[in-house]
Amino acid sequence: MSKVLRRFRSLPIRSRLALLVAAAVAFAVAAVSVTCWFIVQGRLYDQVDDDLQQARMKPGQDIEMSSALSDCTQTPQDTQPFRNLYSQVVKPDGTPCVTDSSVGAIKVTQADKDVIKEGSSGDGIVRDGTAEDGTPLRVMTIPQLAQNRATGERSYVAVTVAVSLKGTKSTLNDLSLILLLVSGVGVLGAGAAGLAVARAGLRPVDKLTEAVEHVARTEDLNIRIPVEEEAEDEVARLSRSFNSMTSALASSRELQQQLIADAGHELRTPLTSLRTNIELLTRSEETGRPIPEADRKALLASVKAQMTELAALIGDLQELSRSEGQRGERVQVISLEDTVEAALRRARLRGPELTITADIQPWYVRAEPAALERAVVNILDNAVKFSPESGTIEVGLHDGVLTVRDHGPGIPAEELPYVFDRFWRSPSARALPGSGLGLSIVARTIEQAGGQVTLSHADGGGTVATVRLPGAPTPPPEVV
Repeated sequence: MSKVLRRFRSLPIRSRLALLVAAAVAFAVAAVSVTCWFIVQGRLYDQVDDDLQQARMKPGQDIEMSSALSDCTQTPQDTQPFRNLYSQVVKPDGTPCVTDSSVGAIKVTQADKDVIKEGSSGDGIVRDGTAEDGTPLRVMTIPQLAQNRATGERSYVAVTVAVSLKGTKSTLNDLSLILLLVSGVGVLGAGAAGLAVARAGLRPVDKLTEAVEHVARTEDLNIRIPVEEEAEDEVARLSRSFNSMTSALASSRELQQQLIADAGHELRTPLTSLRTNIELLTRSEETGRPIPEADRKALLASVKAQMTELAALIGDLQELSRSEGQRGERVQVISLEDTVEAALRRARLRGPELTITADIQPWYVRAEPAALERAVVNILDNAVKFSPESGTIEVGLHDGVLTVRDHGPGIPAEELPYVFDRFWRSPSARALPGSGLGLSIVARTIEQAGGQVTLSHADGGGTVATVRLPGAPTPPPEVV
């Protein structure tokens, strides 16, 4: 059985569907055919039994027999009108006495002898039997009183009447053949129809299979499966899902390639500068020509700055990669007020000469604590970087809206659409430290928390960064 199941599962889907349809139709046709055959058989046998009931002797009619019980001098009445009727009397010892009008003798069975034994307490039996020549019969046996002509003694015998079942069985055999032929044609037709329906129904699946194989073979993610707009079946949904998946994969691969290219471009400049400075220091040591102390300090400071920039760039790349994939920490309900205060402490250390004012109110959000704090720190670092010396930065948090306003040169209107792109840096800010990934990380983190971030011009000069985050239920107080 397991081998059959394995072979069945190894067949193509359309073949399995065709076989299943054919099997279902075969089962239904077989059930209908068998039911029909038994119904017809029952009706025919009922008709034969009715004929036998009409041919039986009237109740109370006696049979006169010789003293030796060897002759039947009276034929059961009401049997002559029926042609091809078998009739006989079965004596108590089981010997049959065939009547003159009988077509032939009926084989006596034990059931006939039991009818004699039961006598008046029995109603008789109806059974299938055979004639002496082997003809199939429908036999009715009933008990009947027989009178001895010489002594007047009465005893029970069995009167047996029967009709041939040749015509009935021939009809049933013809019906069986017809039902078998019709069933066979029906099953073959159902199998062919099932195969045609399976081919038509699985045509979209074939297209999907060809598309998947094409993608696996060529890595071409631009292939799309045509789907009718109004189609809502499972195959259409699967095709739409496949198209969405390939679109997402193509976009992800394009962004990955762009990220690698941009990262390589951004890494090239600090690495080139770092290699140049180290080569100068190395050549000075190898040639024994000392570099002036002021130049040496400037080279070492440049090397340190480039190392810091590389470390920051690598950290930003790791953060950006992590935010695109799985999120490290579990999202939880956190206090945005506490997050902003922690970011403000770090910002004041990085810009001690600046005045940073804060007006913040409690607000709870669902986000990753570390990622959200890094995003707020990046916004504040941006404000610190572009604020003038002894400038002011104003921070506010009201009803889930965080604003950070600086009084720097601002961002030109034509550059605002690009500020959240990866590695994008304003031409005027290329000389300043940074990787161009800070605001991109901010945008991704805020979007993951279900919020929005925008940059706009501030009245009176400078830039305003606005972060809107949806609120979350206030967590219960911790039990001490």
